[in-house]
Amino acid sequence: MLSLKGEQIYLRALEPKDLDFLYQLENDTSIWEISGTLKPYSKKVLQLYLENAHRDIYDVKQLRLCICNKNDDCIGLIDLFDFDPKNRRAGIGIVITKTEDRNKGVGAEAISLLCNYAFSILDLHQLYANILEENKASIHLFEKLGFTKIGVKKEWVRTNSGFKNEIIFQKINSNVS
Repeated sequence: MLSLKGEQIYLRALEPKDLDFLYQLENDTSIWEISGTLKPYSKKVLQLYLENAHRDIYDVKQLRLCICNKNDDCIGLIDLFDFDPKNRRAGIGIVITKTEDRNKGVGAEAISLLCNYAFSILDLHQLYANILEENKASIHLFEKLGFTKIGVKKEWVRTNSGFKNEIIFQKINSNVS
C-alpha cells in the first residue's frame, strides 16, 4: 500500500487553515525568481485557490501538497505541475520555507514520496525538474534521488541581476512501459 507518510514528514492536501502559510510563501519575494511570480497575491485570491484545491489533477493539471512535520506544522510545499496524462509526465517542484528545516533529509523524503505516488498511482512514465544552475543544493538533492541532467536552458530566467541558466533534470520510471 502506498503511503504519503515518511519517517520525518508526511504529505497532505491543502486545507483552509493553510491560508496564512500560503499567503506568506506566495508573497516571499526571495522565491519569486524560481516560481515566476511577478506580483503579490491577495488573501482573497489565495482563498479562492484553496477553495478549488480539491479539483482533480486530470482537470487542473497540477497537484500541490503540504509537507508537514511530526508536529503537524506545514514546513513547505511540493507540486506536480504541467501534468500531461497522454505522455504520462509531469514537472515536480519543492520549497522548504525555513532554513532550519533544510539539509535534514526532509526534501529528499518529500520528493521520494511524491515520486512513488506519481509512478505507482498516477502511472507516470517520467518526472522532470527545472533548477537554476546556481542552486547547488537542489541539484545535489535531485541527482541523489536518481534524476539525470538532460539539458541546460541558457539565460532562461530573468532576474534583477541578469539572466540565469536553468538545468532540466528527468527521472524515468523504468517499471512502466
